[in-house]
Amino acid sequence: MELTVYKINGEETGRKVTVNDNVFAVEPNEHVMYLAVKQYLADQRQGTHKSKERSELSGSTRKLFRQKGTGGARRGDINSPLLRGGARVFGPKPRDYSFKLNKKVKQLARRSALSAKVNDNEIMIVEDFTFNEIKTKQMVKVLNDLKVAGQRVSFVFAEPNKNVVLSARNIQKTKVVLARNLNTYDILNNKKLFICESALKPIEEILG
Repeated sequence: MELTVYKINGEETGRKVTVNDNVFAVEPNEHVMYLAVKQYLADQRQGTHKSKERSELSGSTRKLFRQKGTGGARRGDINSPLLRGGARVFGPKPRDYSFKLNKKVKQLARRSALSAKVNDNEIMIVEDFTFNEIKTKQMVKVLNDLKVAGQRVSFVFAEPNKNVVLSARNIQKTKVVLARNLNTYDILNNKKLFICESALKPIEEILG
């Protein structure tokens, strides 16, 4: 498959680059993509939620009402979940939400996500670029030239680019990622994915 290479100002360079069909032209597997995104979001959860149960509340353990004959529900001490200010039944406890996915499953998910983006014309190959200094205005100009200002976009680089990263840091919905760190969530959670030419090789080496 061949994809057009664009300049950073949004114009075509007149060149095309050949990409690996095993990475950018596979049949998207929606269930595998769902699992990969679910794992990513689960890994982001701290899992520190906690509510007090009956044995953890302070308060008298005296039985407030007799067991039968009141016409109401049976309840014991003042910490009963039936009373206002009482404990919670089966409340949340600290836990780890992460789960395991096989390496080949995660690779298939990334290939499926990239292929789905190509099918929807939401991937653009751009020439490698950098900034001479850290200026948010330069990144804003790039977004305006590419006609994606205000949209959620990601730029994929082969190597760390400090000036670009820091120039984009304060712009909402704009993210700069490395090819080796690209995951299914980062691919799908964008209106447009801009991949630098030099980033294609490491992506294809990892996923091909």
